Amino acid sequence: MTEQAARSPLPAALERLRGQLVVSVQADDGSPLREVVHIVALSRAALLGGAAGLRLRSAEDIRAVRAITGVPIIGLTKQAHPGTDVYITATPREVREVAEAGADIVAFDGTDLLRPYSVTELVAAAHAAGALAMADISTLAEAQAAYAAGADIVGTTMSGYTPHSPQGQGPDFALMEALAVAGFPFIAEGRINSPELAAAALNTGALCVVVGSAITRPDHVTRWFARAIRGTTPGA
Repeated sequence: MTEQAARSPLPAALERLRGQLVVSVQADDGSPLREVVHIVALSRAALLGGAAGLRLRSAEDIRAVRAITGVPIIGLTKQAHPGTDVYITATPREVREVAEAGADIVAFDGTDLLRPYSVTELVAAAHAAGALAMADISTLAEAQAAYAAGADIVGTTMSGYTPHSPQGQGPDFALMEALAVAGFPFIAEGRINSPELAAAALNTGALCVVVGSAITRPDHVTRWFARAIRGTTPGA
């Protein structure tokens, strides 16, 4: 473990999230909720319900939500780039856009996938813009590399979304426990779709827990129910 990972206390924006729920307020392109006005409304609802922070996916969304709240915002972009599968805040330009829009923490893909820019370059861009750097990782080795590159925090966001990580249906508790044993601060995120799973994730030693689809994507939740019902319908 590096000195970066071991330092205490963490930066103020992260300390404000300790033991708390962060709600990811994102809507897929083509969703009826993709317009900024809906993202703001969903963010207000999440805050009303007790969210201590928000995770938002575009400079436009971040700017609009920052205007109505002072809670820590984890910001990112989602954009395809030629020649790489990395699409979460893949370039220094995107990092700067997110930070300048008002994000306290910039999240980016910190995995071992073929990438247009290194983790070190993205961390440097975040810090130069006055924001903290969060590496979304899928393995313990990626977390170690991200901290060595200067990241302020890592999240388990990408576990199950890289070919070299476990392809499970639920949260990667094994990764969370490994991060805790290694002494790495981390944010638990990824397929945490019930209050019980959120509490279990926090109990592994996570700094905080991010929940998205189960709270802010009614189309996804409806699909879960519809598939379950179809699977139990006689003759289906």
